[in-house]
Amino acid sequence: MGHKLTPFITGETIRERIDVLGREIVQSYENNEEPLVCICVLKGAFLFFSDLIRRVDRPMEVDFVRLASYGSATSRSEDVIFSKDLEVPIEGKDVLVIEDIVDTGHSMDFLLHVLKRRNPKSLKICALIDKHERRETGVQVDFAGFNLSEGFIVGYGLDYAERYRELDGIYELSTDAGK
Repeated sequence: MGHKLTPFITGETIRERIDVLGREIVQSYENNEEPLVCICVLKGAFLFFSDLIRRVDRPMEVDFVRLASYGSATSRSEDVIFSKDLEVPIEGKDVLVIEDIVDTGHSMDFLLHVLKRRNPKSLKICALIDKHERRETGVQVDFAGFNLSEGFIVGYGLDYAERYRELDGIYELSTDAGK
């Protein structure tokens, strides 16, 4: 069985949207002189994170977290654990979590609860892809690159079994049963 990749969002369109997101984020925090703590959720958000923080023209600190779901390999798990925690303290600071995709919201809900216990001044989410129609939790994305309702997508950090992250654009992945 092979995979078919259908172009969905071009690299150029992503870069243009990131420019706009960068300006929106700067405007949102314009009355605060303190550094913004930008947190990258690994692995999927690393390309988006790298491009986005270069468009956010303001002082910042950066850090990384990695979440892991555990449970049956054949079903989506709502059980989430940290496999890499923050190193930067966030108490009393404005925090922006940067994620590749927020779908059902379970992982992000877990992360937000953990971060809120650390008493940040504010806590917002920026996601490259917001699948808000699939949300099963109350998680709200504050800055969304693109709103999608369906389709399995890869590229620009998003993967399927650790493949396709390196693609410049975003592609819809489908199974090509004929191969």
